[in-house]
Amino acid sequence: MYTEQGKEMYIELLKKTILFEIWQEHERDLMTPVGKVDPEKHRRGEIWPNIAHSMIGRVRMDNLQMCMETVLKDDIEGDFIETGVWRGGACIFMRGFLKVQGSDDRNIWVADSFQGLPAPNIEKYPKDRGDGLYTIDYLRVSLEKVKDNFRKYDLLDENVKFLKGWFKDTLPTAPIDKLAVLRLDGDLYESTMDSLGNLYDKVSNGGFIIIDDYLLPTCQSAVTDFRREHNIQEPLVRIDNCAVYWRKQKS
Repeated sequence: MYTEQGKEMYIELLKKTILFEIWQEHERDLMTPVGKVDPEKHRRGEIWPNIAHSMIGRVRMDNLQMCMETVLKDDIEGDFIETGVWRGGACIFMRGFLKVQGSDDRNIWVADSFQGLPAPNIEKYPKDRGDGLYTIDYLRVSLEKVKDNFRKYDLLDENVKFLKGWFKDTLPTAPIDKLAVLRLDGDLYESTMDSLGNLYDKVSNGGFIIIDDYLLPTCQSAVTDFRREHNIQEPLVRIDNCAVYWRKQKS
């Protein structure tokens, strides 16, 4: 059993390792020509890291921790999921957090195509017109690579469940009963709508919905449309320059 201080130390070290903060001087930002990492942009998750297992940054990682801590404190039922996982860092953090808390009755669902983003379906989702993220190899991370990243932290176990494929194919039939944390990182209007449309009703009252890509017009439009269509009144809370979240309340 961990002491409370031991839990805090493990969680902090896990965050620093996943985000590659400990060796930041060896990191590179692939969004800049020189590759030099701006520490503040790194903290806010505004770089494309060469080495780190997550690009969400410290602020969004701290938000994820807050949501998970609140769920455990308030005994909110359900699993945790991220739709769009890249190298798996946020999901690795979810599993590590639950493991150090001794909570083995929740699953971590890791949902991704594991082959990058889909090409825009402009006939069905015209707001994705012109998006070129599907052409970027950097965003393609295989299932085996993500599993290997879990293994590096000794966190690949029976509580980690993988959903491989496009969200429109995997999420409608995913064997998920209830969710306490729904974290979306799919960039596109289509991906955001597929995630919310298939999973929002499974979020328990008191659970959290986190939108990583709210900065992007495609993602923001999907969130706005979905909330309007479902008369969702809970306020959006800004996390950083990119992301927002809200907490689901009883209707």
